[in-house]
Amino acid sequence: MGFLHEGHLRLVDHARARADVVALSIFVNPLQFGPTEDFAKYPRDGVDCLFVPEAKNIYPEDAVVRVNPGNLALHLDGPFRPGHFEGVLTVVAKLFHLVEPDVAVFGRKDAQQAVMVRRMAADLDFPLEIVVAPTVREPDGLALSSRNTYLSPAERRSALALSRGLEAGHEAFRRGERAGAAIVRATAAVIHAEPALKPEYIEAVDPEALVPAATVSDDTLLCVAARVGKTRLIDNVILGTGLAGDERVGGVGR
Repeated sequence: MGFLHEGHLRLVDHARARADVVALSIFVNPLQFGPTEDFAKYPRDGVDCLFVPEAKNIYPEDAVVRVNPGNLALHLDGPFRPGHFEGVLTVVAKLFHLVEPDVAVFGRKDAQQAVMVRRMAADLDFPLEIVVAPTVREPDGLALSSRNTYLSPAERRSALALSRGLEAGHEAFRRGERAGAAIVRATAAVIHAEPALKPEYIEAVDPEALVPAATVSDDTLLCVAARVGKTRLIDNVILGTGLAGDERVGGVGR
């Protein structure tokens, strides 16, 4: 039916464990509603149109133009993933042109990406609103990510040090610390204490310029990236809210 929730996605998980190809239908069926039932009011939170293009339709063989993120890629993920954000902005720009949305929603877990998309939309005069939705977490604090499926049970336990580290940085801020370096140290102390984690960066950055913040404030982004085994995970919080500003599975859908 049309109201997608975690229960439906658990069915997908069961199907995926038993089959090579899984298909999901989204359809509120009028034939199964009686004359006095709630067909007209039945909750419909799914999408109205699913766009699933092939790569050859998005990128013709002779395509050469790319969108350059400029200085916004100098920190955080940029040095570790050369060309990544150029690819992100290029495909998002193409999708904006093809779909012409009024509103586009991105998740704050990919905070650097969200900042770049918002800036691109403003700089290139896309007539739409960019909304950045809170990070969604498991009940134990782990940020939802497709890559979480790569983690063994032991690796998943180790990965929880990322959110604990972010909360330690937030707690230092809540207690009055305003030096960016000290916030980073408080976060790093927790993350480095977990031997299975291999941090790539731990930075407190300006939420617009994405450069390290010498002095932090409520809207400063505290960002981390680390490898757990072969899996690379990223996470972040806004210092003014910490993990309390995020959502948890159970209260929202995936």
